[in-house]
Amino acid sequence: MSPLVLSTLVSSLALGTMITASSHHWLLAWMGLEINTLAIIPLMAKMHHPRAIEATTKYFITQAAASAVILFSSITNAWTTGEWDIMNLTSDLSTTTLLMAILMKLGVAPFHFWLPEVLQGIDLTTGLILSTWQKLAPMILLIQVSHNLNPQLLFTAGIISTVVGGWGGLNQTQLRKIMAYSSIAHLGWMMAALTISPELATLNLIIYITMTTAMFLSLKTLSSTKISTLSSSWQKTPTLAAMSTFTLLSMGGLPPLTGVMPKWLILQEMTKQSATILATMMALSALLSLFFYIRLTYTMTLTTHPNTAPSTQLWRFSTAQPKLLLTTSTMASIALLPSTPLLISIML
Repeated sequence: MSPLVLSTLVSSLALGTMITASSHHWLLAWMGLEINTLAIIPLMAKMHHPRAIEATTKYFITQAAASAVILFSSITNAWTTGEWDIMNLTSDLSTTTLLMAILMKLGVAPFHFWLPEVLQGIDLTTGLILSTWQKLAPMILLIQVSHNLNPQLLFTAGIISTVVGGWGGLNQTQLRKIMAYSSIAHLGWMMAALTISPELATLNLIIYITMTTAMFLSLKTLSSTKISTLSSSWQKTPTLAAMSTFTLLSMGGLPPLTGVMPKWLILQEMTKQSATILATMMALSALLSLFFYIRLTYTMTLTTHPNTAPSTQLWRFSTAQPKLLLTTSTMASIALLPSTPLLISIML
């Protein structure tokens, strides 16, 4: 892909998200979502491989269906209220259909079936964009209208997502599918937080993007797409393997790492709202995700790759990709827990 085409597509991705984030009119927000979808499709199909074409087709059909439902929801609300304002969402039909469409765009269970298959068919860089940047615009819309949404539906989607995200990743051997189920589980925590505090959901989204960015960049540096190829990572780059281990444990929510912060705050708020049973169910479902994170850390650090050479150090060329973003996101994924009071005072 030529640099001019690539820069145009990346600029369109940024433009679509900014249009959706800054709009107060439903048609403008819908237009931003469409620009986002159309900009990433050439990036997904650039590999010219049958799996990539299949993943691109699945993604396009799913996103087009969700966009059509969002348009239907906004037209229905405008017909009922006489306004196109995003904040003025009062019709029950519009609220329910909008929530279902955004859940489909995000890949939240029970509308999650497309996400593992699509991520498996594309490369790691495009998978990183799909798992992080493409979540921003739908989440911004969801946070804006969260006070009008049905809390029972959000709680149900959140609990189902955390269970499905943990259960689905248990028997996977492909790292991209594991990251997809990890994304589903984290989105479940965000849905549960939306019913209590949109600011807490925003904090969870920021930390999720940070940890996912660090993990995808680590996998790209290690050139790993399967669990079996992770066993040689310690011989290649011991420092990166150790940092990736901490990042995985942080995604699982182990203290004293950054990932425990949003889960801790969400469970605390749910307990304050007398939702103790729901908080217990979500905490137990997080153990499912923690199992396959620990499985990955075991493969990276405690499994030795078969090596017939007399030297244990593998010869390899140094990577040409920039390391600043990888270093920054990895450190933020590990060491932000002490700044919890500061983040709470800023966000909440």
